[in-house]
Amino acid sequence: MDQVRRSIHPQAGPSFAELFTPKLVTVLREGYTLAHFRADAVAGLTVAIVALPLSMAIAIASGVTPERGLYTSIVGGFIISALGGSRFQIGGPAGAFIVLVAATVARVGVEGLLLATMMAGVFLLAIGYLRLGTYIKFVPYPVTVGFTAGIAVIIFSGQIVELLGLKLAGKEPGPLVPKLTAIGEAIGTISPAATFVAGLTVLTIVLLRRWRPRWPAMLIAIGIASLVVGLFALPAETIGTRYGGIPRSLQWPALPLVSFDRMIDVLPDAIAFALLGAIESLLSAVVADGMSGRRHRSNCELVAQGFANIASALFGGICATGTIARTATNVRAGAHGPVSGMLHSAILLVLMLAAAPLASYIPLAALAGVLAIVCWNMFEKQAFATLLRASRGDALVLMATFLIVIFRDLTEGIVVGFALGSILFVDRMAKSIAVEADLPLVPEDVADRAATYDSSQAADADTVIYRISGAFFFGAASTVGAVLDRIADQRKNFILDCSAVPFLDSTAANVIEGAARKAGQAGVRFIIAGAAPQTRRLLINHGLKRPLVTYAASIGDARAQLRGKVQTA
Repeated sequence: MDQVRRSIHPQAGPSFAELFTPKLVTVLREGYTLAHFRADAVAGLTVAIVALPLSMAIAIASGVTPERGLYTSIVGGFIISALGGSRFQIGGPAGAFIVLVAATVARVGVEGLLLATMMAGVFLLAIGYLRLGTYIKFVPYPVTVGFTAGIAVIIFSGQIVELLGLKLAGKEPGPLVPKLTAIGEAIGTISPAATFVAGLTVLTIVLLRRWRPRWPAMLIAIGIASLVVGLFALPAETIGTRYGGIPRSLQWPALPLVSFDRMIDVLPDAIAFALLGAIESLLSAVVADGMSGRRHRSNCELVAQGFANIASALFGGICATGTIARTATNVRAGAHGPVSGMLHSAILLVLMLAAAPLASYIPLAALAGVLAIVCWNMFEKQAFATLLRASRGDALVLMATFLIVIFRDLTEGIVVGFALGSILFVDRMAKSIAVEADLPLVPEDVADRAATYDSSQAADADTVIYRISGAFFFGAASTVGAVLDRIADQRKNFILDCSAVPFLDSTAANVIEGAARKAGQAGVRFIIAGAAPQTRRLLINHGLKRPLVTYAASIGDARAQLRGKVQTA
C-alpha cells in the first residue's frame, strides 16, 4: 500500500489564487462566529502581554530605541496575520535577528537598517511569488539547530553588560572574543543593583513558569523589578534615563534615504535579513502546524513577510518575522485564526498609547534578564545533545554551523552547514549504493511462496500503512512530512514501512519523531516496520522508542503486534 507515493503526486496542482489566499480569508469563509472572536480576543490579549516586554528588549539589544520594537510588532505583526499563510502566526521582532540588526546599525546606522529592511521585504515578495518557499525547507535539521544555538550564545553575550551593569572603557565590540575580553577588563565595574535586578527578574520568571504557567511571567517580572527599583531608589539604569521614554503614538510613514550606492552598500544585509526571515517564519509556521494539526501555505506566508517588512520600515520598525515562542503561546491560548494576531497588534498599540510613560521606569537589567531567558529557550539543548550522539556526520554539520555562527558570521554558518549537509548526503548515498552493488538493476521474477493471502491486510479500516521508498533526507523531509501529518484521527494504528529506505538523516528522523508525537496525541499507535539496524539506531537516538513507537521486522510482524501475537520491540 504505497500511500506516500500517491499522496506526494496529486493529480492537479493548486491554482495561483489557492496558493496565495490569506488564511484570514479561509477562516472567514469557514464561518466566523462571536465565539470564535472571543477565543481570538483572549489569545490576542495573552500574546500582547508576552510581546510587550519582548519587543522592547529585542529592539534595545539590536542597537535601536525600544519603541522601534513596538512599531514592528504593531505594523509588521498586523500585516503578517492579515495576509499570511498560517492561521496562528504571530509576527514581530525576533531574537534571531538581534545579531544581524545590531551589526547593520553599527555599520550603516538606523537609516541604512530601514532601507535594508525594505529591500529584504522586496526579496521575500520575490521568493514567495516565484514559489521558492518550498526550497527554504531544504535546510538540514542540524543546520537549523546549530545556527539557532549560535544565535542564542551571541545574544546572551551581548546582554552580560546590562545583566551586570558594567561600564566599558569604550564601545562594546561586536565579535565574541573581543567582546568577552572587554567584559573581562570591565568586571571591576560591576553594579550590585543591576545584578540584583537582573537576578530578581530571572528568578521571578522561572518560578512563575513553574508554579503559575498561565500567568504572564515576563510582564510580571518586569513590573516587580520596576517597582523595586522605584521604591528603593536603586541606582539601576532605566529606559527613561537612557532613552528618555517612548513616544505615545506611531510615527508617520516615511521612506528612508534611498540611493543606488546606499542600496549596494546594504545589499548583503538585506539578503541576510530575507534569508533568516524566511527560515524563521517557516519554522514558526511548522511549529504551529504541529501543535494545531493545520497546514500552512509557505509561499503565501513569505509574501506576507515581504509586505510586513516593507510596512515596518516605513513606520520606523525593524525586521519582522514569525516568532516561534509567541506563535506557540497563541496556539496554547486557544486562538481560532489570524484575527488573534491582528488583535495582538491592536492591543499593543492601545498599550503604547495609554501606558507609554510607565515604560520609562523599566530597568534595562530587567529587560536583559528577559532576553537571558529567551536565549536559554532558544538553545535547543535536547536536540543539540541528540544530534551529537546521532552520528559523526550530523555532529560535524551541527558543530561547524554552531562555531562559524559564533566566531564568524550567521550567513556563512548557514551556507557552510548546508554545504556540509549536502556532502554528507552524497557520502551516505555512495555507501548505501555500495552495499546494494550486487543486486540486479531490475528485480527478477520469483516463484510464489507457500503462503495464503490475508485479505484483512487490505481491508482493515483501523490500520493505515505508509511505505517510503528511497533515501529519506532533508531534501525530501518536507514533502514526506506533509503526508505523515495527514494521519487520520479515525485510524487506530499507523504502520510506517521503511524496508525500502537505504538510509535517512537527522532531518528525516526529526520529521518522523514529530509525526509519531502527533499520532500519540491523537491516540494512534505508531509502528515502524522493516527499518535497517543503522536506521533504527538513528531513530532511537532521536527519541523514537517506546512508548512513543514500537518496531517490527516487517509489515506482517507489525500486524501480528496489533493482534497481540508477537512481543513488541
